[in-house]
Amino acid sequence: MSPELKDQKCPICGKDKLTLTEEDYDIPHFGKCFLMTMHCDSCHYHTSDVESEENKGPIKITFEVEKEEDMRVRVIKSSEAAVKIPQMHMSMEPGTASTGFLSNIEGLLNRFKKIIESERDNAEDQSIRKKAKNLLKKLWKVELGEEKLKIIIEDPSGNSAIVSDRAETKKL
Repeated sequence: MSPELKDQKCPICGKDKLTLTEEDYDIPHFGKCFLMTMHCDSCHYHTSDVESEENKGPIKITFEVEKEEDMRVRVIKSSEAAVKIPQMHMSMEPGTASTGFLSNIEGLLNRFKKIIESERDNAEDQSIRKKAKNLLKKLWKVELGEEKLKIIIEDPSGNSAIVSDRAETKKL
């Protein structure tokens, strides 16, 4: 069982409804890491972060999604990391709303998809809607392995990883 603290004071609403959890994972080719989360049952504030047991220093990870099987490649992103998809001119930048997570390529792309779907559904400008639809089609082709896509993670903390022999990691 992972350590859990219930009924803590929420930094957003101030009510004693915040739950803090910490889970540890031993990930092949990455090592031991910790996933820490905060969730408030009152105002639904949520944040999470991932930390590696060892300090790796600033890194840049590059991975090219080439085939459908790549959707299952494990992704570890710390809250300090920026995720970039250059071909689509999209990025997730670190900041106060940034969270760390453990997922896979499919889960990472789904996070971008939600942003694009929101643009498509809420934009009044037809050109923005059309661009969003085209980006969604591109992501769909990537998921089917019909199109390649480069993903870059830059992390000053070194607490991120793409767990694949094809991922290229460089020190920054």
